Amino acid sequence: MTGGPEVVTERRGAVLVVRLNRPEARNALTWGMIRDVGAAVAAADSDPETRAVVVTGTGDRAFCAGMDLRAYAESDDFSVAESEQIAVEYMRLLEGEVGVPVVGAVNASALAGGFELMLGCDVVVASADAKFGLPEVKRGLFAGAGVMHVGRRMPLGIALELALTGDSIDAARAYELGLVNAVVPPVDVLPTALALAQRIAANGPLAIRATKELVRLASAGSPRAPERLHALRTLVFESEDAKEGATAFIEKREPRWQGR
Repeated sequence: MTGGPEVVTERRGAVLVVRLNRPEARNALTWGMIRDVGAAVAAADSDPETRAVVVTGTGDRAFCAGMDLRAYAESDDFSVAESEQIAVEYMRLLEGEVGVPVVGAVNASALAGGFELMLGCDVVVASADAKFGLPEVKRGLFAGAGVMHVGRRMPLGIALELALTGDSIDAARAYELGLVNAVVPPVDVLPTALALAQRIAANGPLAIRATKELVRLASAGSPRAPERLHALRTLVFESEDAKEGATAFIEKREPRWQGR
């Protein structure tokens, strides 16, 4: 047992690290963890000093094994409506609706709800030892969030194969499919993810958020994309940061972003 909190946060400059901390249970999710992860990311999303978030897990057995099935099976009063209320902010993360960029540091296997959490990340650094999959159908369930998003991150036929068979793939295959951005030795996962998050955080904050929103809207085929493109183009291109970026380039110095 860890004896500590189930979700741990740590600030690294402009980057917030959110770590699942139940290694004895393969970082399986409890409702408390879902609430706390959602709250941590929501707080980061509203904090102008936080420019990126890294989500990772404790230990080398799993990034996240999904929902804690023991707790689910032993619950006598499970309510879909109540769980949805607890998970409001968490679902915003899974659905790509938070504005702050999220980097997944997948330290080990990501299965079921852990795979769904990984899909909510914008870019992913994965352990070479990790495996990925949606085994819910093997337990008479389906991926409550991932089933809606996995087809956007890989070819449709492969997404359906994973979701319908419940089988998993290894890190090399995940990289071939573009599901993860980098595959590194387990010891290098968090440092590599942090370096990537810091590269993102170094850029203009308004531009980062606008870019994330527009890419995700376009990839989902949202009819709102053209309208948001027009609004965000005005917001970003007329901002003080845009002027600062140009001035810093001319003066050959690092820009000093203000977020406005």
